[in-house]
Order: sequence, then structure tokens, then C-alpha cells
Amino acid sequence: MTNALSISELGQLVKSTLENELAPTYWVIGEIADFRVAAAGHAYFELVEKSGNQVLAKMRSNCWAFTYRSIASRFEGLTGSGIKNGMKVLAQVQVTFHPVYGFSLNVKDIDASFSLGERARIRQETIDRLTREGILRLNARHDLPKVIQRIGIISSPTAAGYGDFVDQLEQNSQAYKIYHRLFPSLMQGNEAAASIRTAIAEAESQKDKLCLDALIIIRGGGAQLDLDCFDDYQLAVRIANCSLPIITGIGHERDETVADLVAHSQLKTPTAVAEFILSSFRIFEENMMLLATRIDRITNQQLKLSQNQLGVLSQRIQSLVLSQIRLENERIESRKERVIRAANLQTKNQLEFLNSLQKSIQSLSNQHIRSNAQRLESLEKMLEQLDPRSILKRGYTRSEIDGTPVHLTKAKVGDRLRTISENQDIESTITQIKESNENV
Repeated sequence: MTNALSISELGQLVKSTLENELAPTYWVIGEIADFRVAAAGHAYFELVEKSGNQVLAKMRSNCWAFTYRSIASRFEGLTGSGIKNGMKVLAQVQVTFHPVYGFSLNVKDIDASFSLGERARIRQETIDRLTREGILRLNARHDLPKVIQRIGIISSPTAAGYGDFVDQLEQNSQAYKIYHRLFPSLMQGNEAAASIRTAIAEAESQKDKLCLDALIIIRGGGAQLDLDCFDDYQLAVRIANCSLPIITGIGHERDETVADLVAHSQLKTPTAVAEFILSSFRIFEENMMLLATRIDRITNQQLKLSQNQLGVLSQRIQSLVLSQIRLENERIESRKERVIRAANLQTKNQLEFLNSLQKSIQSLSNQHIRSNAQRLESLEKMLEQLDPRSILKRGYTRSEIDGTPVHLTKAKVGDRLRTISENQDIESTITQIKESNENV
């Protein structure tokens, strides 16, 4: 057949046709796959178009070393991340055909601003969808305990942010004790979102056994594109529906991911989360101290009021007793006068009768006086028993640590103990503490 072409001739025909018929370059949108950088500095990858998980088209691409160094430097300077698999890019390409290596795209440039804009668009679409579905703030329905004592942590075990977070919890100056359990997960990359969802499920399955108060998701700062996994819709749904309140500390001050928006509470860094947890202890402790001070003040006020009331009551009783005595004496004197007048008019026998009557009246008066005196003495003893100093007189003591009654403190070996008795003020050092037996 005289018109047959050799393979090389056909290749040259295709090459010349492409060069003559196509523009020098085109801007195309695609997802990077199978990305690798050769030892010589050339980058090789595929540009892929997908519909869901279905690949609609893919083209072999390359970027020569000199061009790649320039593109990669500008891209990382703008996005904070290097070019990598799964990233959607806007690339300027030249269509090429080589008789040996076949069809490929020669990448001349990559628009870094497109990748950032695409990320922002996807993020906003996720937020809008969560809002429509009514779950954007669903996790906030859980109540955080006043003191967060037992937490599950989702992080990479080798991450510096995780180590700093744990150190801050365990080395706090107030020696607060926080139980923590790590549920390890990837924190960046294509598999990170699924890994975090799995860690949340594992934490939920053990929440009752471990008595967890909350779940913490922490990651140190990084490039904006490295945080893409935290904008994942499925991860956001998992956080929203979690049966534990979730607190996030992801990235630096400038970053706010969808996971942050869906979580119960959002803090900017792992360090801020640790401080938030420790502050719950400090606030609770301060409130308890204020309450104890208030109770002590009210108790003292009530004691003083009771003492004043007893003093007034004692004075009223004494006044009433004296008034009764005076009245009784007046009555006795009146009776005596009548008896005397009658005695002058009666016979000796009547006088003797009147004398006997007088003695009877005197006896009755004395008995009444003794009875009132006994009542007064009883009231005085009652007042004495209510006097706080009488407690010390009976052999009891009052013990304090730094001015606080010992039963309101958490005493420990080595503390200075002040013991107050009726006649002594004793200072000592605690060398041993035994828990009291309630059945004793």
C-alpha cells in the first residue's frame, strides 16, 4: 500500500498538526494526582477531572525543573503549602506530542490564588449546607461541666502541639489533676478527615467507661491548605452529632475551619484549650472560696445576733423578775398592814392566827423568789453555753491552716497547723494524715 505511513511519520504528523492547529498555551482546571518530583527537579503528575468519585478525564503532565522551582516558590509563598496530590489547580499548559513518549501537557504556570479561592468556595458551600440542615450549632446543645476533669484528645501522638498541650495540663502551677486519653489520628492529608471521624467514634464508644466530660481536637498551626481536612462536610456532620461536647484548638489565630464552627467551643490554639480547661478549675475554686467566706461571715453575724438577742432577753427577764419581786413585796406589805390593823382589833388568839398567816405568806413569797431566781440562773447558764469561748473551756480546740478552718482545706503532709485552745495558741507541722472512718 503506497500511502501507508511509518509510526514515526504518523507521530510527526500528529505533532505538527497539534503545533499548527492549537494555541501555544491554554488555562485548564484539574486535580493533581500521582504527583512526584524527580531527582533532577522535574515534576511529573496527572491532571484529572472528576464527577464525584468518577474520573471523567486525565492527562499526563510535567513541569520542567527551572519552571517548577519558580512556580513552587510562588505557590508556597501565597498559600503556605506546597503543591501536592488532591489539590485543585488552575494551570497554564502547552499541549505536546512526542513520537516516543506520546501525548502530554507541559505546565507553564499555576495560579495559586485560584487554589485559595476554590478552597474558600468549597468551605462556604459546606457552611451553607450545614446551616440549611440545622446542625451547624447542634453540638452546642451539650452542657460543659463547671470543672472539666476527664477529656479525650484527638491528635497526632507525634505532633508538637499535642506534647505542649499535655505538658501544660500536667505541669500547671496549681497542681490540678486532669485525666486525659489520646485517640490518635492523622491531622492533615487526604485521609485525615476519615481518620478523625474514626477517632471520634472510638472516643464515643468508651465515653461511659472513661467518664469523659468532653472531647478535644487539637492541631498546631500550619499552612492554610494543610487544614483542608477540617473543612470536610462528613467530619463536620460527625462533630455536630457527637454525644460529647467537642472543643477545638486548630491552627493559629488567623485560621477558622468548619470544624471550629460546628464544635461546641472554639479556641485558637492547643495552648488556649489547655488554659480554658485549667481556668474551669480556678473559677470553681475561687467560687468555693467566696462561698466559704460568705458562709463564715453569715455564721459570725448570726452568732453575734443571737448573742445580742440573748443579752436583751436576759435583761428583760431580769427586769421582769425584779418587777415581780417589787409587786409581790408591795402586796406583802399591804397584807401586813391589814393584818396589823386587824391584830389591834382582835384578840390574842386572832393575833396568833395572823402571825401564822404571815409566816405562810412569807414562805410563799420566798418560794416564788427562789423559783424566779432558779429560772434566771438557768437562762444565764444557757447564755454561757452559747458563748463560743465556753467551747474552748470544755477542752475543745480550733485548728486552722493559713487562717482557714482545717475541715475546709485539703490538708497535706508538711502543712503548718495552728491549734487554738482556751489558754494556748499552738503551731505544729503535719507529719501524717489518716482518713477518718465514718462508722467510728
